[in-house]
Amino acid sequence: MDAYDEDSTAPPGPDGSGGTRHRPGPDATDGPAEEQQGQENSPRTGLAALSLRYQVGAALAVAVVAVGACVHLGMVFLHVAPANTVTKQHGRAIDEWIYPEFEQNWKLFAPNPLQQNIAVQVRAEVRAADGTDTATGWYDLSAQDGEAIDGSLLPSHTEQNELRRAWDFFVATHGADNRPAGLRGSLSEQYLRRIVVRRLYAEDGMGRESVIRRVQVRSRTTSVPPPTWSHEQVSDTPVYRSLPWWTVTHDEAAGGVR
Repeated sequence: MDAYDEDSTAPPGPDGSGGTRHRPGPDATDGPAEEQQGQENSPRTGLAALSLRYQVGAALAVAVVAVGACVHLGMVFLHVAPANTVTKQHGRAIDEWIYPEFEQNWKLFAPNPLQQNIAVQVRAEVRAADGTDTATGWYDLSAQDGEAIDGSLLPSHTEQNELRRAWDFFVATHGADNRPAGLRGSLSEQYLRRIVVRRLYAEDGMGRESVIRRVQVRSRTTSVPPPTWSHEQVSDTPVYRSLPWWTVTHDEAAGGVR
């Protein structure tokens, strides 16, 4: 009898032989139980590693961000959507949300782009060193901007858009009678006035001892000529929109001199 194969005390098998002894080896362990215990002892990662209090805080933060994103998308949708009942009742709140942090402009995708050239011009009433007041001619500031960027490989954003955006800001916040519509209208006047005063003081013909007392701004709008193959007829007569004279404050004049 092999002591390693049979056990004399074990009950006989079906064939009458002695029972086989199965010695437990080093790997003969309770697999599923150990596996479950290892999973319980493994370190947690992500949100599961946080305590309950921090998990609740993280969930609230995610909820706030999700709600804010949904509100913003809804506001943008209502802003660009056609007029409806919601925009008629809450149009002011929608505009306050969109402007001035965000701006929606669809001119790039418009089927009928702008067909006009708008030039911003200014003249001034200047007091000389001897105390006499004289009025200057009209300075075409838009033409000066065009000359500054013509042929420039990398023109600056200020050279291209500062004056144009200031005029667009003014027109959007004023009526046809040039009266401001709310606080933004007054702000656009001040912004445009400071730009033209600074530009006037930069002119070579403007003496450093002269003081600008008043300025007047106007726009000159001309239609873009149609292509040669088009039968469209447009007027080539310029249309002017003149604003009232604005008094230049001491602080604005001093800022222009500097």
